[in-house]
Amino acid sequence: MNITIYTRKRSLEADPRLAELSAALERGGHRLYVWDSRTGLPPDTQMLLAVGGDGTFLSSSTIVGDSGIPVLGVNLGRLGFLSENVPEAVAEALARGEYSVEKRTMLRVSGLEASANGPASFPYALNEMTVHRSGAAMLGVDVSINSVPLPTYWADGLLVATSSGSTAYSLSVGGPIVLPESRVLIVSPISPHNLNVRPLVVPDSSEISISFRSRDRKVVFTMDNRTLDVPADSRLEVKMAQFSLNRVRLNNSNFIKALTSKLYWGEDIRNGNE
Repeated sequence: MNITIYTRKRSLEADPRLAELSAALERGGHRLYVWDSRTGLPPDTQMLLAVGGDGTFLSSSTIVGDSGIPVLGVNLGRLGFLSENVPEAVAEALARGEYSVEKRTMLRVSGLEASANGPASFPYALNEMTVHRSGAAMLGVDVSINSVPLPTYWADGLLVATSSGSTAYSLSVGGPIVLPESRVLIVSPISPHNLNVRPLVVPDSSEISISFRSRDRKVVFTMDNRTLDVPADSRLEVKMAQFSLNRVRLNNSNFIKALTSKLYWGEDIRNGNE
């Protein structure tokens, strides 16, 4: 197999764990490329290894785009839900064929063409998109789901997350934990001033329209780990992209186990060694 190893930090290329992984993959008959560019890939790439942390995995989604090339996350970072696999497990799992490819929903955002930073070259996100106030004044966010308006959110901002993003920023703003295979989107206010609003879970087939009530001329907009400014009079349309990201999952991967080991979910002295 032709495997491209992608890192965002050149310093990781000197990590001995990555060197050992590369050697093991080559012994297994794989052809390797090392890549640190955020554009393009060697044309015969059959799998991309995103080596680092979840930020590296998110960046890899902009590299593979809609090509369908599967991405395997290798964790040399900190927490790691998307990049959950330790280097020592990867080569052996690939050699034995002990992995599968799962499809992860991508978000598509339209209405960015008039942004102050120019048109968004890759208007897609794997985890979430957010809007934030750019000044001190509170932001009013008008949202409609399939043309049905919701009450205005008065908050620091708003987040729309996929099931993949439920353990990322969405979790920090009080959103629910969602199993990755769930076909839903999560709409959550960020630091709301309304005491009676809660995160909303909608089908991933929903079309979400967003506009603003702001005293400022611009709103800060993010897609995963990318940021740009949009005019406050923008109208954004968010929906599921027509393609998915193919994520490689090793057979020993377990989402619930990851929650308990990485986030200490349900940690309770009464549970003993469960």
